[in-house]
Amino acid sequence: MSLPDPRTVGSNNPGATNVLRAGGKKAAIITLFGDMLKGLIPVLIAVLLKMPDEVIAATGVAAFLGHLFPLYYGFKGGKGVATILGVLIGTNWMLGLGTIGIWLFMAVVFRYSSLSALVAASSSPVLAWFITQSMVITGCVAFMAALLIWRHKSNIRKLLAGEEDKIGSKKKAES
Repeated sequence: MSLPDPRTVGSNNPGATNVLRAGGKKAAIITLFGDMLKGLIPVLIAVLLKMPDEVIAATGVAAFLGHLFPLYYGFKGGKGVATILGVLIGTNWMLGLGTIGIWLFMAVVFRYSSLSALVAASSSPVLAWFITQSMVITGCVAFMAALLIWRHKSNIRKLLAGEEDKIGSKKKAES
């Protein structure tokens, strides 16, 4: 799309929020769906093959870690929001849609992508338990949520300082 590498502009994050700010809606939507598919496809295959929860959960964690720490980019990847959503949708569509619903609610009300991601991620293990009743799935969702929150540490500092950019701002911010 003749856009700069998102890892070299704005927050230097390859995720959809930085791509939105650096390259516009079309590029951000493509990035969002590509990152979601990274988590969705392998987990959905495991689910359709009727693999046990341990395999489904391990597949999701592997896809998520591959996004956060990609070998081909020197282990410097994204924050994992879209990828974890893909994992959750593939694991159980109600879990995925519930988490997306929380993200959307927070985004509409507060207009912070990072805050929306943090609240949705924090809620996802609770949703995982109530929807799947699987300790393995819930534990792996909690692990991924904790990593996602850790990856947002700079955003947390900015939120606390009142310096985080809102969704739709033209500044090059992190999220």
